[in-house]
Amino acid sequence: MIKNSTACAGVLALALGMGLSAPAFGHPPEARANAELSSTDRAVLSLLEEDLEAQRRFNPTSASVRGDRRFDHLLDDNSPAGYAEVIADARARLSKLDALDAELISESMRLNADLLRYELDRRIEGERFETWQIPVTQMGGPHRNLPQLPDRLSFSTEAHYEDYLARLRAMPAYLDQTIANMKMGVEAGRVPPRVVMLGVADQLTGVTGAAFDADPTLHPLYKPFLAMDQDSRLARDARNAVAEGVLPAFGRLRAYVENEYIPACRETVGASDSVDGISYYQYQLDGFTTLGRSADAIHAQGLEEVARIRAEMFDVIARSDFAQKDTLVGDELFDAFTDYLRTDSRFYYDDPDDLLNGYRAISKIIDAEMPRLFKRLPRLPYGVREMPAFIARSSPTAYYYPGSLENGVAGFFVANTYRLDSRPKYEMIALTLHEASPGHHHDSALRQELAEKGLPKWREERWYTVFGEGWALYAERLGLEMGEGPFGLYEDPYDDFGRLSYEMWRAMRLVVDTGLHAKGWSRDRAIRYMLDNSALTRANIEREVDRYIAWPGQAVAYKTGELEIRNLRAAAEAALGEHFDVRGFHDMILSQGGIPIPALRDMAFGWISSQASAHGLNVRRVERTLDTFRAFGRDL
Repeated sequence: MIKNSTACAGVLALALGMGLSAPAFGHPPEARANAELSSTDRAVLSLLEEDLEAQRRFNPTSASVRGDRRFDHLLDDNSPAGYAEVIADARARLSKLDALDAELISESMRLNADLLRYELDRRIEGERFETWQIPVTQMGGPHRNLPQLPDRLSFSTEAHYEDYLARLRAMPAYLDQTIANMKMGVEAGRVPPRVVMLGVADQLTGVTGAAFDADPTLHPLYKPFLAMDQDSRLARDARNAVAEGVLPAFGRLRAYVENEYIPACRETVGASDSVDGISYYQYQLDGFTTLGRSADAIHAQGLEEVARIRAEMFDVIARSDFAQKDTLVGDELFDAFTDYLRTDSRFYYDDPDDLLNGYRAISKIIDAEMPRLFKRLPRLPYGVREMPAFIARSSPTAYYYPGSLENGVAGFFVANTYRLDSRPKYEMIALTLHEASPGHHHDSALRQELAEKGLPKWREERWYTVFGEGWALYAERLGLEMGEGPFGLYEDPYDDFGRLSYEMWRAMRLVVDTGLHAKGWSRDRAIRYMLDNSALTRANIEREVDRYIAWPGQAVAYKTGELEIRNLRAAAEAALGEHFDVRGFHDMILSQGGIPIPALRDMAFGWISSQASAHGLNVRRVERTLDTFRAFGRDL
């Protein structure tokens, strides 16, 4: 799902790995009728359609969630042969793309071809790391994904229930194959750090146990059948499938994880200490950022950002009513203030429903502000939902699940209500802006409408972490431009400190992720660093550090993408002056869906130049201004 792009003249992943400059990306395609396209352009579209069909077939649960219900009766083929088929398919399609004359691909089609090439290159390059041998961590796996599937699907026909029943019956074989993959990983020495597997054992207790054995209708996988007559054939068959197949299979997975797998996992935490070493970590960094930056460069930038944000935090403390703000200074003031935030009851709810309703109230306030910053709003709505209890204990603060108009399911901001004393109120505005609108939901819902604008359907399903998470972090900052007053929605200094604490959180990720995976940091050192530089609670920080350990490289994408978008906005504001249109800028950034950073830069600088020309601005002056901001991207 997390892939990137390159020009047809070369392979971006290989160029980056050799320290070469990334090639230019094609310009964003314009909507054109197929009848107007050249045969070469039509061949590119045909390959995109072929790839989309293959990805739906290889990932049937993902297809169902996206509204393609043809594969509802299937689960992914997670066998070694199944993964080999994915790679063989990618090689075959890449050969077809190579056979096209790149010179005959039109400027409007080039970005589509570039994106397809990079997607295929990433799949093929990743084959050597055999990540399918580590199918379970506390961040993902069938123990998390399958039980949440019913909440992501609509059930409106009998065929939907019949197909879902077929999936239930297929789950035991799927879970047994998961165990087989883990055993192959153990034999190869390809295992996760032990510390991140301890949460999995806890999560598995949430989908197994005596309560479900006694009453299978309590299991989350039975949920779709609760609304029907419990004496009906479908309900009876579903209970039997859960009781006789699903529960024993999850039990086997739990027993293997607890008794054999966890003892076989490694004590070290860094990717550089894994069987695949530092090359795997660099592969992850390249994929998650779409840039060829080294761990050292990312680490250094993180240290700079931490220092900058920390200085801003002292300005916010001065605005607060903290009793000791005038008697303490420096680190002593910072430590006392963050301790106050972590421990005073004024900052915490004591009822989960109050927390959820608080998020819902913030969401409605934000929704009313959206037209001030965007001309184009999506049709798909979103809601706020409580995180399932069986994963909450070892999960992050929140996440977003995309909905689907085709599937008849809204998007959902999923909030963690476990341990309310670690879910502070002052983080809620920033978190809502990130997970819902104008963050993930706004971006995701607009992406589902790309085909209506004339882009290939394939483009709707592209996800680049650096773009999607970078945008969501940028969206947190937009709260300053909503509402009234100089601080917008962050008028309360504690809320503003929460915003900065969240930005600091992402800046620290640049330091901690590279520290853990490339510089030999211990888990304790990472936790201490984050405690010393933010108001995040210890429980949140521990979950976060474990997430970085389990998911090398992913965490650096947020700040990387946000800094890029902020740089592009600063360039537009400097070049266009009073002619800068923030709504037009935001709509432009999201107009092509998720794209890699080099393509985003090309698109944004092109838009700025066209806006300058439309307003009759001095072209040479504008270009000199833009060169200053282009240097920022080159420096990264």
